[in-house]
Formats: sequence, C-alpha cells, structure tokens
Amino acid sequence: MADPRAAASAARFGITGKGIVGIPTPRLRALAREIGKDHRLAQQLWQTGFHAARHLAVMIDRPEWVTEAQMEAWVGDFDSWDICDGACWNFFDRTPFAWKKAAAWTRRRPEFERRAGYALIAGLALHDKDAPDRAFLRFLPLIERGASDDRNFVKKAVSWALRLIGKRSRALHHAAVRSAQAIRRQDSASARWVAADALRELTAPAATRRLAP
Repeated sequence: MADPRAAASAARFGITGKGIVGIPTPRLRALAREIGKDHRLAQQLWQTGFHAARHLAVMIDRPEWVTEAQMEAWVGDFDSWDICDGACWNFFDRTPFAWKKAAAWTRRRPEFERRAGYALIAGLALHDKDAPDRAFLRFLPLIERGASDDRNFVKKAVSWALRLIGKRSRALHHAAVRSAQAIRRQDSASARWVAADALRELTAPAATRRLAP
C-alpha cells in the first residue's frame, strides 16, 4: 500500500513519526472496515510504533474497552499532530474519561500531550450533543491560559477548541467571543494570533446567522 508521493506530501504537511510510508487515509479506512472492531489487534498495531499502524489502531479499537492507563500510555506516544487528532476526535472523545483527560492534558508540557487536551475539547464540542453549556464554560479558562503557548501545534488546537465551543449555542458563542477578546489583550504574539483566528470565524456572518434566534 505504500505510496512515496503520499509520504512526501505528509512531510509537507508537518506529519512526523516513525516509518511513514505514505499509506493514504482512505485506504486505511477501507482496511479498518474490513477488519472491524478489534481491541487486541489495535494494541498490537500501536506497539509497532509505525505511523500507519497507529492510524489503523485508532480506527479499529473499541472506546468502551479503553482504560485510563491506555489513554495515558498512548498520549505519551504521540509524535505527530495527525495521530494525536485522530485519536482524540475518533476515539478518546467517546470514552468515559474524555472530560477528565481533556482538562488534565491541557496542563501538560509536552507539545503533543498539550495539543491532545485541546483537540479532545474540540472533539467533545463537536460530538457530545447532549453535554450542557456549563460543561464547556469550564474549559474557557484553560483555553485562555493555553493561548500564550507559542508552539504551532498547540496554538492551532487552542483556537480550534475555542471556535467549536463557540458554535454550539448562542450562550457559548457569546462566552467564546468574550474569551477571545480577553486572549487578545494578553501580552503574547501567540495569544493575539489565537484571538484573531477565533474571532475571524466566530464573528463571520455565517456563524452569527446560524445562531440567530
């Protein structure tokens, strides 16, 4: 399945990690459908350390069988933004531990662990349709604090989390805009970038029309 052109493209998009051979994501998804859900195989694939194997592991593992220990082991292994996001968006956000880990990981120092916290917040904001607004309001101080992190993969995830929270409801939209404005006042180039990126989307006509009463 290896495709040297896809491997070269991955490098251009900042995708890093062990053994990137350029297997396109659609082909991995097709393979995941063929395999079905398999927790044991997912563990074996992850342990290989190879990029495509870990992508496939995320696709076939069972969220209901995941333990906190597994989540901690895997987040410590993240070495690429796409593996981080794939795990958080397609897998970890469906576990019983998602809310707890989202808050905890935003406080971590390693780049991909901290990104995982904000990516998990974004995943919850998009996928957990039943969560009340107050659950997401608790994340806003963490987002404001993380906005000053000048590492590219962190600040992009901070903006991502803020924007998706702001799209859930009118109340959260107002709260997210206020947070973005507070972030803009921080003495940090990264924070100003996060604020501008979030406000550009949150104040766009399409966003305000969608949330209009």
